[in-house]
Amino acid sequence: MTSSVKRTCGDCTLCCKVMAIEALAKPTNAWCPHCRPGRGCAIYATRPDECADFACLWLVNDLLDERWKPSRSKLVLTASDDGIEIRCDPGSPNAWRREPYASDIRAWAKEGEMNDMTVVVIIGQRLILITPDHEFDLGAVGPDERIVRELEGKKVVGATVVKESENRRG
Repeated sequence: MTSSVKRTCGDCTLCCKVMAIEALAKPTNAWCPHCRPGRGCAIYATRPDECADFACLWLVNDLLDERWKPSRSKLVLTASDDGIEIRCDPGSPNAWRREPYASDIRAWAKEGEMNDMTVVVIIGQRLILITPDHEFDLGAVGPDERIVRELEGKKVVGATVVKESENRRG
């Protein structure tokens, strides 16, 4: 059943902490200097386009119930070109391992493996590729690096990180 109520951020400002904001030179996992945690943005009317255009999956996907609200779950879910990214509040790096989140994440990984989609947990610069059977802790992954999955059929049996330039050559 989907809700006809449009969600709003309300008191949630976690994206202002876990997301980088290029226009403001704000790194990941640091509060935006314009954020008033739990209250909102001090420059809301003139915020950068990347902020104005951003919507986490909880805001736009009615399949994620109230437990997934980032201020409650300590997780910000976003879509990527090839799957789902789950960004953890650095103050709660294991939030993704708690229920009901862990079971949902595993179910998404199972569905993703069948549809060539990835589920990645991001804790600071650390990336963990989640599959139905494994967690591939890839460590710190830089902006110029990419994850390469080793497949047997559709099953992910390995994962490595390569420089973008190596990925293009290989």
